[in-house]
Amino acid sequence: MAEITVGMVKELRERTQAGMGDCKNALVEAGGDLDKAIEIILKKGIVKAASRAGRIAAEGEVRTVISPDSKRGIIAEINCQTDFVARGDEFKNFVTKVCDVAMTAPEGADLGALKYPGTDRTVDNVRQEVVAKTGENVVIRRWAIVESNKPGGYVHAYIHMGGKLAVIVDAETPSAELAKNAEFRTFIDNTAMQIAAMNPLVVNKSEITPAAIEKQKEIFTAQLKEEGKPEASWPKITEGKVAKWLSEVTLLGQDSVIEAGMTVEQLRSQLSQKLGGDIKVHSFVRFGLGDGIEKKSDNLADEVAKMI
Repeated sequence: MAEITVGMVKELRERTQAGMGDCKNALVEAGGDLDKAIEIILKKGIVKAASRAGRIAAEGEVRTVISPDSKRGIIAEINCQTDFVARGDEFKNFVTKVCDVAMTAPEGADLGALKYPGTDRTVDNVRQEVVAKTGENVVIRRWAIVESNKPGGYVHAYIHMGGKLAVIVDAETPSAELAKNAEFRTFIDNTAMQIAAMNPLVVNKSEITPAAIEKQKEIFTAQLKEEGKPEASWPKITEGKVAKWLSEVTLLGQDSVIEAGMTVEQLRSQLSQKLGGDIKVHSFVRFGLGDGIEKKSDNLADEVAKMI
């Protein structure tokens, strides 16, 4: 029989959330086979769902909730493994309740440790039940709060492709009355769509650090050297490339996807003059479903071969 090491017990505990003693006993019974040990724990009813924790969850939903006064909003990404489960009532109800919890939670809180609405259990307790019912790994991947305490503050959300991509924006006008203006709200909605479509890094170039700009200069200079451009021309060409890069990564510097021939900054300035007060965009959060998650892609022939 294979030696049962501390590392094996630790891995099984991480995969199942079962007790250390139960994990060791299951490994002994399984002869050191981790998958068999998981099966033993499941069959004994020690846990119902945790064996699925190693499965990649890259589907699901990105959802936003905005308070009635438009002063606070949350954005959350909750993942499962397949679009089929993501469209089911079990998963959608869970997402709704998690967002309810987030709306009253302090920034940076571990939502899983908080109380699930209408129960004495934690959000993570209920999450494990959803895993057991759906047969898929379910993960509260990330969430964020956008809040404004200014009189003319306005928090707005935009959801694209039925929850595959969402944006939440913190904007401001000089007064509470202007924050209700239809043209202002249309501009902010269009701005949120701009963020969704063009994925800027920051609102304006003042948020780009000098170090980041210098790094881009180094990259562009290396490219010019590789292309064989005359060295005397490098500073001027690099300056132009940096200016173009800044316009692409900053929201206000981008060409508008709504109004051809105008930048977002020009539209903001134009509207500010029209309404008689400075319109500001302070910050935004953009979540794309599954961003950064490495999705497993099996070749069909290989999958059939595995089954055989």
